[in-house]
Amino acid sequence: MASRTLGLVLAAFVLGSGARGEEREARVSLDLKDAPVADIVSVLAQVGGFQVVFDPGIACRLTMKINEARWRSVLDTALSACGLGREEEDDILRIATVARLRQEAEARRKLDEERRMAPVGRVEWFRLSYARAQEMAALLQRTLPPTARVTYDPRTNTLVLVY
Repeated sequence: MASRTLGLVLAAFVLGSGARGEEREARVSLDLKDAPVADIVSVLAQVGGFQVVFDPGIACRLTMKINEARWRSVLDTALSACGLGREEEDDILRIATVARLRQEAEARRKLDEERRMAPVGRVEWFRLSYARAQEMAALLQRTLPPTARVTYDPRTNTLVLVY
């Protein structure tokens, strides 16, 4: 059954591939019943000239009747109908669930935020003569960016700046 579906997908590709010029003008015609989304995306990958990687566990079947539609629109619609999303890097397209892609994007954002907030690693000491380090630390901390930290040593009246 799967090979029959793949044959239908490939036949639809050959019969309706349309213009092969620019990527955004390539059009496809598909008439499929219960075709695996992986087969559909593979055909669209041939039309669009990209490579595709599927996350494990993607199992969705679609019925579609498309006539001379842009291949990228067909791709987005098919993925959306299955609750899937895509992530592009160079000419490789990764297909995964929308929830997983969103979770990974959030994790990347948090990591970037942590890296931005982490101190670079420079440390400087300032020994004060006419002011108390404890009082100056609070004043100085308010004027510095959030990534910098100010501490003090009350025994030596020294400010320690980490940035």
